[in-house]
This record gives sequence, C-alpha cells and structure tokens, in this order.
Amino acid sequence: MLQKFDERNRDLLININGELTHRDKAGVSPFDSAVQGGDAVWEGLRVYDGRVFKLDEHLDRLVSSAKALAFAQIPGKEAITRELARTLDANGMRDGVHIRLTLTRGVKITSGMDPRLNQSGPTLIVLAEHKAPVYADAMEAGGLALVTSSVRRFPPDCMDPKIHHCNLIQSILAKIEANHAGADDALMLDVRGFVAETNATHVFVVEGEGVRKGMIATPRTVACPEGVTRATVLELCSKLGIGAEVRDISLTEVYRASEVFCTGTMGELVWVREVDGRTIGEGRRGEMTARLSGAYQELTSREGTRVVD
Repeated sequence: MLQKFDERNRDLLININGELTHRDKAGVSPFDSAVQGGDAVWEGLRVYDGRVFKLDEHLDRLVSSAKALAFAQIPGKEAITRELARTLDANGMRDGVHIRLTLTRGVKITSGMDPRLNQSGPTLIVLAEHKAPVYADAMEAGGLALVTSSVRRFPPDCMDPKIHHCNLIQSILAKIEANHAGADDALMLDVRGFVAETNATHVFVVEGEGVRKGMIATPRTVACPEGVTRATVLELCSKLGIGAEVRDISLTEVYRASEVFCTGTMGELVWVREVDGRTIGEGRRGEMTARLSGAYQELTSREGTRVVD
C-alpha cells in the first residue's frame, strides 16, 4: 500500500511561522530542532466540510506533548487555529483534507542538542494536503494484511508514548519490515510481547468465542499514544451499548479474533484481513467494524470545529 501523488497538491502553500510559501520554495532552517534531533511534536488533523474533527483534543495533545518536552514557548490554541484557517483558505480547501501540524522547539543559535541553544521561539508548520483516508484503497481491495515486526515499542521508562513526538524511527523500521514482507503495515508489540499498535494506527480486536464473544478490546496506552480516534471509537462503543475494554492483548488473541480493525485520523477505521498469514475471522469486513465505521462517518459529518466557510 503506497500513497499516491494528488495533482491538486502540486502548488500547495505551506505555512511556516505564519508565512505562506509555495511547497517548492518552503524551507525549514538546518538549525531547527526538528532537523537537528527530531525535537518536535505533531498532530494529524482531518477536515470535513470546513470543520476540523476533534480539533480541541488534538491541540490539547500537542500542548501536552510540548509541555512534557519542556518547550519554553508554546503558541496558544487560538493562534494555531487561526494559522490552520489561513492555510486552508489560501489553498481553497474545505473537504477531504489532511493536515500535518508540527511544532518544533525552534531554531538554534548553533548546532547542538542543548535546548538552551533555542533562543528564538518555536517553529509552527501547517502542511495541508488534499488527501483521502489513506486506507481507502485497502478497504475496497480486501482489508489490510499485517505482519508482526521485530521492532518493539518503548515502555514509559524509556520513552513515554504519551509524548506525541516526531522521533518516528521505530515506526519507519517496522514499516520497512512490512514492505519487505509484502504486507500493508506492521503490527508492533511492547517489550513484554503484548500488542501495542501498528506502525501508524491503533488496534482493536473483537472477541470471537466464549462468554466474551462480541466484546471489543484495545491495548492500554503503555506503549502506544493516547489516540484521538481510538478514544472516539471507545466513546462510540459506550453510546451504542457495545462492550469494550482496554487491556493487554496477546498475539494469539489477535489470531483468533472474529474481527480486527485499525483506527487513526489519517485512515479512519479500516478492517484487517490477515495477520502473520492467518486469516482473521471470515476474511472479510465484520459487522462490528462496519457498524462502528458507519457511526464514525456519521459523527464526522456533523461534528467538528468550523475553520473555513
């Protein structure tokens, strides 16, 4: 599964600290912390009919992550929202848009890792693209095929996953393994051997047998981020009267599940066809996944923060 270039994005205007610049001319300083050491935090946002879904939750996570990394300055949520609106308006965008929002510690006075070298304030980057949910083709072609990666997710005592940082090397290494295996994405475990997430999304399983049949489970956030879409799905389960729990999940439980699906802002909800060569359930999108996917789409069609008319 490889994303494709959308011709509508050829002349994008990128917003860097309030300056709108053509994508071919936009640049970040080689002294910027994001370049020097991946010292930055980020959020993925999706725009539906002029509204950003769960904007407050995403900005809260951005601010929380920046605080955890001890950023000396953090833009206010109102200021960030204004730059989002300016970027979308300048590009004539209002629907079917994905935004990559990045906040770095800023430009250093000289190369080095010491945060005291950052003396000019943070760098805010707003990259908005015309982009359909990234798993749309997989949904039509028959779901995702996952392969378990040898790369493990860090526990909180090594790198707290609640910091939504830009050091994504673990995910990239896992994705390389998935590519070589001919899979769509990689399933990643924590250091204890329990499921954490994929290289790009959170994971849900639907119990397929016994007294827990039909119960939904998703891993604890001990080795995966506090996902906004993950939280939304759990809220939907509560509203719809669907039993759901957050707990440790082993690979065997994944293999024997009646359904497995992944969630994320960039890809919404997508069903999993197989994991490590084992067919999940009946090898098709299950009723529970379809029900929650429909509920999620209905929610995004009516909720969100209006940013462009």
